[in-house]
Amino acid sequence: MSSPSTFDKVLIINFGGQYTHLIARRVRELSIYSEIISYSDASQQLIEELRPRAVILSGGPSSIYADNAPKVGSWVLELGIPVLGICYGHQLIASMIGGRVERGLGEYGKTEVEVVSRDALFEGWGTREVVWMSHSDYVAELPEDRAVVLAKSVETGYIAAFRLRDRLVYGVQFHPEVVHTPKGRKLLENFVIGVAKAQRSWVLGSIIDMIVEELRKTIPPSEKVLCAVSGGVDSTTTALLLKRAVGDRLVAVFVNHGLLREGEAEAVLSMLRSLGVEPMYIDASREFLKALRGVRDCEEKRRIIGELFAKIFKGIAEGDRDIKWLAQGTTYPDVIESGFAPGADKIKSHHNVAGLPKWLGLNVVEPLKYLYKDEVRKIAVALGVPEDWAYRHPFPGPGLAVRVIGEVTEEKLRIVRKASKIVEEELRRAGLYRGVWQAFAVVGEDKWVGVKGDKRAVGYIVTIRIVESEDGMTADWSRAPYEVLERIASRITREISEVTMVTYAITSKPPSTIEPC
Repeated sequence: MSSPSTFDKVLIINFGGQYTHLIARRVRELSIYSEIISYSDASQQLIEELRPRAVILSGGPSSIYADNAPKVGSWVLELGIPVLGICYGHQLIASMIGGRVERGLGEYGKTEVEVVSRDALFEGWGTREVVWMSHSDYVAELPEDRAVVLAKSVETGYIAAFRLRDRLVYGVQFHPEVVHTPKGRKLLENFVIGVAKAQRSWVLGSIIDMIVEELRKTIPPSEKVLCAVSGGVDSTTTALLLKRAVGDRLVAVFVNHGLLREGEAEAVLSMLRSLGVEPMYIDASREFLKALRGVRDCEEKRRIIGELFAKIFKGIAEGDRDIKWLAQGTTYPDVIESGFAPGADKIKSHHNVAGLPKWLGLNVVEPLKYLYKDEVRKIAVALGVPEDWAYRHPFPGPGLAVRVIGEVTEEKLRIVRKASKIVEEELRRAGLYRGVWQAFAVVGEDKWVGVKGDKRAVGYIVTIRIVESEDGMTADWSRAPYEVLERIASRITREISEVTMVTYAITSKPPSTIEPC
């Protein structure tokens, strides 16, 4: 699908900032469509073609004076639309107009700023407010004939916000997108709605109608679509949208690769049938496990699994020549993390983004590729998916293969399957399941000496991973109550004889990823 063109949009130029996706989410929370592009792809021609209502320049880790610092041309100030620079973007705009950026003491964390000149950007702000800063360089001076200072840091006197005198171009040194800036969302609303006059049209009903209409335009009436359904909210929502768009020309396929959670296959089939989707069921567990035998590398596992899925899909398509399309439940974070977007680094391959071989020979359609997970969940519920199912934790396409470190064996699968079920059961029992993004168990190859029944026992180490996140792009480890963790550890070591040690992962993303591989 092409970028939505029927909605007012805000374009975000990414300079490598850790909060860039949070900016996009905050804009969407205002019912305005937002899209991220890399600075390396940004051009005046592209932006004029996309016709955004406004442009936001993200933060980033670089200094504008560093060699190969990410930049865009000063044409960004000549677009005739509002522009907002955040942190690095703030400094970049200042340098474009002849301002002076210097290395200072740095401001990190909560910082008090004073609004020294009233402007529509600060509507609803008091004279002094707390914001979140994270920078070393700062704007030391601005040409008075070009810009007016709107806010300063109380302690350092650094310029915290400014506006160009002759156009709607702003810079703010702080991060309005993070929750630590209490009135940050109000500032973004002021910019997007008040200054840029964007219309709140990115709403659930409109999104569904847009996707269905786009699918009807994309897929010719004589052609069928093969849709792989795993039971996850992404693929389920994709199938339901396609059913609305193409009806009986949807060929839904559920492949059991033997890497599912306990009782998953039966539950998925029952749920899909209740929604009017009758999938073709293929039990390929033996083929997948055989292909993974002896494979230890994470990316190689993903490649093998993606290729096997593709072979199955190709076989189905060869049996029905009307199948010309393959539908995928790809979401926006999948696209970015797989390095699919120009300028993005590949963190890991997703078999539904970067792992499909060219020989598959099917056109790919991705109805959700511009949506975040929370948006997909809302659409799923609107399409009739039970809320408990729509809000299940994300489960990776390669399944438990990425939660087994090293070679995938029947023994390890049995351990991780049972341990993950225990984790979910205890979180539900404690009323914590919906409050976290993802929770599961991981098993590797290391062993730990233990004592069971007064006898020496050597068993596996199981690691518990529970994280909190808004979209999966960043995540923090959950401060789960000790008593819950104790129950989880106790049950795992008691109920799974092969396990002698349970550990808890307390590394956030970044620097880690959510899944182990």
